[in-house]
This record gives sequence, C-alpha cells and structure tokens, in this order.
Amino acid sequence: MPLRWLPNAISIMRIALILPILWMFVQGEFAWALGLFLIAGLSDGVDGYLAKTYHWDTRLGAFLDPAGDKLLVAWSYGTLAYLGHIPIWLAAIVIFRDVIIVAGSFIYHYLVRRLEGEPTRISKLNTVLEFVFLVFVMSEAGYGWPDNITITVLGAAVLVTVVISGCDYVWNWIRSARTGA
Repeated sequence: MPLRWLPNAISIMRIALILPILWMFVQGEFAWALGLFLIAGLSDGVDGYLAKTYHWDTRLGAFLDPAGDKLLVAWSYGTLAYLGHIPIWLAAIVIFRDVIIVAGSFIYHYLVRRLEGEPTRISKLNTVLEFVFLVFVMSEAGYGWPDNITITVLGAAVLVTVVISGCDYVWNWIRSARTGA
C-alpha cells in the first residue's frame, strides 16, 4: 500500500472505532470509551495533516474524513443522549445540523455545481467544541470530573456554534448559488 493512502486508512480506522466506542458507552466503560474516543479524535488531525503536508489528499479522503467525523459525533451524541448523559434536545440539534450539512452539500453539488471547499472557522470551532464536550461528558461519567456547570457551559457553547455554523453553511450556499461564485 503506498503511503499516499495512509490518510484514508486512518479515516477508515476512525470509522471502525465507532462501534467499540458505542459498546463501551452501553457497558458503562467510560474510561475505555474515552481512550478510544481520544484516539479517534486525534486521528482526525493526523490524517488531515498528512493529506495536506504531503499532498496525499484524494477524492475518497475528501469523503471519508468528514464522514468519519460526522458519524462519530452523531452516534456518540445519540447514544449518550439515549443513556441520559446529555440532553436529548442537544443531541437532536447537533445531529440535525449534520444532516442539513450533508443533505445541503449533496443538493448543492448535484443541482448547482461541484462543491469544493474548506469548512469555515465557525464550523471548525464547532467541531472542536463538540468533541471537547463529548470528552468532558465521558470524563464526568467515568471519573466524576469536570463538574456539571462546566459541562453545561460547554454544552451552551456547542449549541451556539451549532446554530451559527449551520446557518452559515446554508447562507453561503444560497449566496454562492445566486452569484455563481
């Protein structure tokens, strides 16, 4: 296997970690889940770094990387909400934003023009906050730290960035479709 394929392999590994992480949630093994989740989260940075630094980016990688992130986040939020560790409404909003982004991307790509682009700064901030929030929730469930107020404040930050970034994506697609840019 050529090294050029390494970022794709890392993304596939991240996707493969989702089921074991969810299993650990259900079993109440939050310390193990946290470890696997951190590996999955860090792998996102590693595959992106390798792809950009060495120009190992591929069309498959352009699909696998965000798909891995969205699947990991959606299933983690959904499962943790089901288990009562995070509010169901927050999980629903996070998942709904991702559904809007995925559906909007496909619609724009196939009805307007080929969609290529980088996530916006607010979207990157949102992704980081979503991951940190999940890490804190798992850490609280497994180790009793941090306190509820910290998790609540971080959850509020996730909510704000989810709404702003979701609206930002939709607004940019509409503006780009109208102007042809």
